[in-house]
Amino acid sequence: MAAGGDKKAILAAFIANAGISVAKFIGFIFTHSSALLAESVHSVADASNQLLLLMGVQRSNRPASEKHPFGYGRERYFWSFVVAVVLFTAGAVFALYEGIEKLLHPEPISHYQWAIGILVFGLILEGFSLRTAIVEANKQRNDQTWREYITKSKKPELPVVVLEDTGAMLGLAFALIAVVLSKVTGDPIWDGIGTVSIGVLLAIIAIVLAKEMYSLLIGEGVTEKNRSLIYEAMNDSVSVSKIENLRTQHLGPEHILVGAQVVFDPSLSVEEVCSAIEEIEVRVKAVVPDAHSIFVEPKNS
Repeated sequence: MAAGGDKKAILAAFIANAGISVAKFIGFIFTHSSALLAESVHSVADASNQLLLLMGVQRSNRPASEKHPFGYGRERYFWSFVVAVVLFTAGAVFALYEGIEKLLHPEPISHYQWAIGILVFGLILEGFSLRTAIVEANKQRNDQTWREYITKSKKPELPVVVLEDTGAMLGLAFALIAVVLSKVTGDPIWDGIGTVSIGVLLAIIAIVLAKEMYSLLIGEGVTEKNRSLIYEAMNDSVSVSKIENLRTQHLGPEHILVGAQVVFDPSLSVEEVCSAIEEIEVRVKAVVPDAHSIFVEPKNS
């Protein structure tokens, strides 16, 4: 189950994006700014993405079945991957298309005050959403840098929201600069440049997200810290002579599969080996509670 902080950040982002998308589209109607239109589509895509993230969390909580004996934890990775695709197709491609069209056929922006006011309003709402996401993410990332947190986190929702909100803030800044430059210079080409910049930004974020979610979907092992804890928990057992092979994989953010080939003390009887395996499972779960599926295979030395 996703932590309450994850849901709080997702809901804050959804509320912000839903409100901003309406305001931006109204602004586009008055100003005919392609940057505002691109940002409106960007916010609609982001709001849709948050709904997909919440759906992924909900669906991942379904109990294991005969067809899916290890549960549905990877639903969260799948829907986060879909978010990256949606962000790229609905946001980046549209913004690039509109921007290039505006560069080829510049159109003056009218009612600049509407555009500037709405973009400032958007920056305030997105700032609130980003602050909420950062506060919740700080509770999880500990001493990790932001880059490490984004690329190594096994819980996809908060990194996705942080990246989305950061992209939204930068996109709004690009749009605001484009509108102001169009007003100051009297040249509407800046509106097209701003729109293309938004498209490139969204494409970069989408590629980063897709790459990280793809890796989780394929199957990632645990962090070095957790791997060391698991290895030590097994190796410290008096019944264990040697650990031949240790493999781990995240079947979901809070569901880890552990498989190991273990050489036990040759003097142990079959019953004692069985007891030793049960002891190892208890030891591993004590240090890494998310290790729900543990398979230990006795191996001859």
